[in-house]
Amino acid sequence: MSVAVDAAVLVEPAPAKLNLALHVRARRADGYHALETLFAFARDGDVVTLAPAERDSFVASGPFAAVIGDDADNLVVRALAAFRAAFAVDERYAVTLDKRLPVASGIGGGSADAAATLRALARRHGVAGHDARLDAVARALGADVPACLLGRAALGTGRGDDLVPIAGLGDRPALLVNPREKVSTAAVFARWDGVDRGAIGTGDTLARALAGRNDLQPAAEAIAPVVRDLLRTLADQSGVILARMSGSGATCFGLFDDVAARDGAARAITAQHPGWWQLATAVG
Repeated sequence: MSVAVDAAVLVEPAPAKLNLALHVRARRADGYHALETLFAFARDGDVVTLAPAERDSFVASGPFAAVIGDDADNLVVRALAAFRAAFAVDERYAVTLDKRLPVASGIGGGSADAAATLRALARRHGVAGHDARLDAVARALGADVPACLLGRAALGTGRGDDLVPIAGLGDRPALLVNPREKVSTAAVFARWDGVDRGAIGTGDTLARALAGRNDLQPAAEAIAPVVRDLLRTLADQSGVILARMSGSGATCFGLFDDVAARDGAARAITAQHPGWWQLATAVG
């Protein structure tokens, strides 16, 4: 039996963000760091649903809902308010966030959720994805939000929000693993050693990723040594071609030759570390 779907309800995926490489070049005068990063996006992540309502509301569901709570001050709610102000719309929405990704884990999280909210609202209110006002809203919400709004592979420079689209990885099998340990982004950046180790190289996206690095990894490992163990575990898996930490951690990812290798790695890691969170996915 078919089920009727209310066309007024907006459902928007918020896929996990990966930094295939993350080079920290310098500290800027504004306090941010000058970055070069290769963004890519998984096929899976959180889901944002907006339904027309008499007044705004926010509810979190899903495996990590308890971490978010039904708080009226989060990036999804801020994105809704910022869009409404920028485009002078009056509609109110009941927002549900299906929180499937761990929080504060280096894979976009709140930035992806905010970007999904903006995409859904732009679609509903006829705002083009390239509208400069939409980009301004995204930049004001956070450095990763513009990349998540774009939602495709890109080279990010500046704070990471100056974007040039690049070729993706063509649904490369990937395994995301998090040890269920939060790592503070501010603390990781504070422990960066200040050494500029050079720019991201040229070539196709996979080659650039393989030749690249994550300059925040040593700092994250110092704060949370389990990151080192996680990366070693991923690197030891059969068929892995790249094991790296994403963002400021603690989530790490492995890119694999094929789905069978990825799924074999997932089973092996579950047997060794049953408490670690995993997501078997593909990266476009």
